[in-house]
Amino acid sequence: MALDNAPLGKNSDYPDQYDPSLLFPVAREENRRRLGFPDGRWPWFGGDLWQAWEVSWLRPSGIPDLAWAEIRFPAAAPAIIESKSLKLYLNSLNQTVFSSSDQVVETVTRDLSSACGAAVSVHFNSVDHSHTAVGRPAGYELIDNEVVDDVVYSYAPESLTASGPVVTEKLCSHLLKSNCPVTGQPDWGTVLVSYTGPAVDRAGLLRYLVSFRQKQDFHEHCVETLFTDLLNLCQPESLTVCARYTRRGGLDINPWRSTEPEEQVGPRLVRQ
Repeated sequence: MALDNAPLGKNSDYPDQYDPSLLFPVAREENRRRLGFPDGRWPWFGGDLWQAWEVSWLRPSGIPDLAWAEIRFPAAAPAIIESKSLKLYLNSLNQTVFSSSDQVVETVTRDLSSACGAAVSVHFNSVDHSHTAVGRPAGYELIDNEVVDDVVYSYAPESLTASGPVVTEKLCSHLLKSNCPVTGQPDWGTVLVSYTGPAVDRAGLLRYLVSFRQKQDFHEHCVETLFTDLLNLCQPESLTVCARYTRRGGLDINPWRSTEPEEQVGPRLVRQ
């Protein structure tokens, strides 16, 4: 993975004047090749919802303004944006004058779309408005108390099995942990799995999720691995996998992959 020049894991200056060159794209191709999709075709719809909680700029009067942003990257984009580079880029707005929040949105949308190679959606929210967060979305069953006889902490897709008649279920675990492939720092998340097909063995699914505990990969890559393993090993008729990760550096990343085209990231969770 070509990350030698990425700011992640390095000491960085924090520029406060607008600089789109700070954005560092990372190609998705290498991970998808590892999953068996080398030709640009993959078995999902999806996207990556980023929530940015530290967005500020200057009004023409010199008084700062601020918002929190929802940024949606399509899964079909050729590249993701390395997270520290996005933080540095957003910080470069801090002392830059914009005529309005709409101008900031237009600027960020243009720069992110150019960096990742596809149309990105950016929406600003007022910090003065209440936004409900939940512990677990309605309708999802928690699997974190399932009995697992042989816990492992290295990637174990063989844990996944499914059997019996076709059912429709929604399952949740708060126990996803993986590690940044550059810094080794932990990434924490809640996994939401919705499917129609033979019932997935819940203890096996929990064992599988715990096996990511020492796995080193980006958030988006972990979700694509989760989706691909469940699709291949459990053979559901329909499947959606979403991970809502906790915040780091003012950003949280929430990838979803699905056999269905509609966005399915669910509400913001209490750890976000």
